[in-house]
Amino acid sequence: MSEIEDLAIEPSSTVAGGHNGGPPLEAEHRPEWGDGGIGNYFYWKAAHRAAWHNPSPGIFAFRIRKAERLGLTYEEYTLEILERGRHLQIEDVERIAEIKQARTARATSNRI
Repeated sequence: MSEIEDLAIEPSSTVAGGHNGGPPLEAEHRPEWGDGGIGNYFYWKAAHRAAWHNPSPGIFAFRIRKAERLGLTYEEYTLEILERGRHLQIEDVERIAEIKQARTARATSNRI
């Protein structure tokens, strides 16, 4: 019986009585729109879903082909349409270079 008593783990003095130091069992509820007010959260959520998840197959294929010709990803090309309201052309060399430069900057910052 003395061996069992020697193996007994004594509670740490830094942990509150009866608590094992793990995360709380009941986390405080946090709404999906965050800590601030609700504002236009659901309008923005619906607009985001409509912009990114509902293109027809023809539009999707068009954007992929156009993005590949310009050396961009589908997301980069679509984001440019959504932000600027226009399709990039081959003549938009400076803007395409800026997008590619931002891509490499993100890639290097993610590695650090």
